[in-house]
Amino acid sequence: MKKISSGKVREIYEVDKDKLLIVVSDRISAFDYILPSLIPEKGKILNQISKFWFDFSKDIIPNHLISTDLKDFPEEFQTEEFDGRSMLVKKLKMIPIECIVRGYITGSGWKSYKQSGTICGIKLPEGLQESEKLPEPIFTPTTKAKEGHDENISFEQVCDMIGKDLAIKLRDKTIEIYQKCSEYALTKNVIIADTKFEFGLDENGNLVLGDEILTPDSSRFWPAEDYQVGKSQKSFDKQYIRDWIKSTGYNPESGDSIPDDVIQVTVDKYKEAYKLITGKEF
Repeated sequence: MKKISSGKVREIYEVDKDKLLIVVSDRISAFDYILPSLIPEKGKILNQISKFWFDFSKDIIPNHLISTDLKDFPEEFQTEEFDGRSMLVKKLKMIPIECIVRGYITGSGWKSYKQSGTICGIKLPEGLQESEKLPEPIFTPTTKAKEGHDENISFEQVCDMIGKDLAIKLRDKTIEIYQKCSEYALTKNVIIADTKFEFGLDENGNLVLGDEILTPDSSRFWPAEDYQVGKSQKSFDKQYIRDWIKSTGYNPESGDSIPDDVIQVTVDKYKEAYKLITGKEF
C-alpha cells in the first residue's frame, strides 16, 4: 500500500493494480493556496455528499465508487482516522480535462461576459445580468494543470486533445448529469450555479465518472429562497471563505490562522448543504 498523490484536499493510496483509496482531509484551499487552518469534519461531509450524488447519477453514467464502508477497506485502513472520509474506488485512466458546466452566469464567467459577451468562446445573449440563469447549461472545459492555474480551453481544443467522439461524450454527459442533479437540488431549495466533473476510462475503454461530484468544493450552491438576479449570491460553498479573504486582505501565503468564527461559519455552511441535499442531519 503506498500513497501516490497528496493534493490540496485529497490523499490517494494505491490498494492494488485496479483499486485506489481516496481520503478526504479537512484542508481547505482558496485561490490555489492550501490555507493553514483545518475545517473540522469537512472531509467527511464532502465524502458523503459525493457518495449521495454518485448513487443518484449512476443511471446516467457508471462511476468509480466501490465502497465507503470501512469493513471493505484494506485492513490497515480500518481505523477511526479513515472512517467516513474515505472511498474505495476503481482505478481509471483519468482524462486531463476539467469538465465545467455552468447553468448561471457568475464568477469568472460573469467577468468574461462583461468584457466580451462570451464565456470560453461561447457567444451568449446580450443583456444578461449577474447570476442570471443561462438559456441552457454550457460546457466550458479547462486544462487540468499539475501546477499553477487551470486554463480555459474551447470545445474544439478538447476534440484535438482527446478525439471528437470522446469529447462529445464528455460534453454531453457533463450537461446531462448537471441537469438531472440541479433539477433535484432545486426541489430542496438549492441552486447549483455551476460545477466541475472529472472522467476517466476503465480497463475496457468505457467512460466512467471519477474524483468527487457536486460537493461544496467543486460547485457553487446558492439558497434558492435568497436568489436575486443582478448581484452576487449567498452561498453554501467555500465562496464564503474566498469572500472573507478578499474583504479582509488576508494573505493566503502568510501562514496566519483563520479566525475561529470564520471557520465555524464555513463548517455550518458545509453542514447545511449536506442537510438540504441529502435530507439528513450530518
